[in-house]
Amino acid sequence: MFKILKYSFYDLMRSRWSYVYFAFYLLLGVVLLFLNNDLSKAVITLMNVIIVLVPLIGTIFGVMYYYNSKEFTELLLAQPLKRSSIFLGQYLGVAISLSMSLILGLGIPFVFYGLFMSNAIWDFSLLLITGTFLTLIFTALAFNIALSNENRIKGFGYAILLWLFLAIIYDGIFLMSLIIFEDYPLDKLSLIGTMLNPIDLSRTLILLKLDISALLGYTGAVFKQFFGTNFGLIVSFSALTLWVILPVLRITMKAKKKDF
Repeated sequence: MFKILKYSFYDLMRSRWSYVYFAFYLLLGVVLLFLNNDLSKAVITLMNVIIVLVPLIGTIFGVMYYYNSKEFTELLLAQPLKRSSIFLGQYLGVAISLSMSLILGLGIPFVFYGLFMSNAIWDFSLLLITGTFLTLIFTALAFNIALSNENRIKGFGYAILLWLFLAIIYDGIFLMSLIIFEDYPLDKLSLIGTMLNPIDLSRTLILLKLDISALLGYTGAVFKQFFGTNFGLIVSFSALTLWVILPVLRITMKAKKKDF
């Protein structure tokens, strides 16, 4: 598995799109720090970009890499190698290379700007951690979609639809549900609904860490009461970890049963 991971990682590192992804975040970090003297404000702006863009890039790269390396995968399947090792190696190669582009692209300008001497280091660290989780989650979901669909157009369509649902449509449905059932106690429903969407969960964690939950009104107070505690933080990261583990387990199960 490690040899396949290494090959996938170096293959993506040679790809121009990895450099474009890295350069985009590097440029974004430099521009934000040039326009904002306050690191905390720069982190808030970055959150709005990362929460939407990272899942989209992870989804597209995951589907694209699977379909582009399909012939190579079939060649590997003819060798005495475990199927789970092949697909997990490819998945980890894609996810780790994307995570490194994100961390280095944003980390370099912030470090040079004096991040280690600022109080915003913990907020920025949480931003990178949640960004890495979102990369791992959506790359795994993309591999699941690609494994389930031989047709490339269908695979890309379902992948974009998944991102669109979790990034935009889910929030609309969730908000409408809260409005319709506003006469009922919705504390637990709000918490469960947030944890069922990794994008919403990541956004909530960052907002609470930045201590601007007062802007969210009553909902912010409820979230602060739960997610603001150590127990809430553990539950949140456990939920994000579960969002990574379940799709990865399905990759191994699907790979074993799939007829190539």
